[in-house]
Amino acid sequence: MSEILYLKPEKNVRTYNRVLTLGEAVEMQCADPAIVNRLKTEKLYAFQDVKPGRRSCAGRTVISILDVVEKIQAVYPSLEIQNMGEMDFVAEYSTKPEENRFRTFLKVSLVCILCFFGSAFSIMAFNNDVSTVDLFRQFYTLLTGQPSDGYTILEFTYSLGLAVGILAFFNHLGGRRLTKEPTPIEVEMRLYEDDVDTTLIKTAARNGKHRQK
Repeated sequence: MSEILYLKPEKNVRTYNRVLTLGEAVEMQCADPAIVNRLKTEKLYAFQDVKPGRRSCAGRTVISILDVVEKIQAVYPSLEIQNMGEMDFVAEYSTKPEENRFRTFLKVSLVCILCFFGSAFSIMAFNNDVSTVDLFRQFYTLLTGQPSDGYTILEFTYSLGLAVGILAFFNHLGGRRLTKEPTPIEVEMRLYEDDVDTTLIKTAARNGKHRQK
């Protein structure tokens, strides 16, 4: 009875080596660990025509599970293979980013400034659009019988509620996560990455570029 090799490729694989091995591309499980250890070092794809000087994603390709099976069968022809993951996946080659604390600080500061003023403008535009100030003034006068000076308990609790709501929505207080659930930004980034990978895979399938060597 032949051994069974189980494969589980993810939709996106990133490597810092120009030569992508089977061990980096897919998770493998077999009753015989010697088979897995042997296959992990097998070359699957070599990134070429990579532009120098780029610190982010320097190379990208779409690999079919058929390419993985072909490589495995070249070493173990009689091995039974079962795929438990993606049929096609994106492989990316990236250079290791150089740590520059000053540049990182500038990027983080810029993002914080943009988010702060952008969010403030959005909130002010919304309040102006629905006439929140006039609503609070009329509501305060209706309840107390006195005119509002614009600095009442309504404005205070509304501002406090905005801050608490933003913290609860983004699930962060300083550097701490309030709950174990992923934040909305993390969810949106994951959805965006998944859409990008799906588009790349479909584009490669349409152009017939899956089986790149």
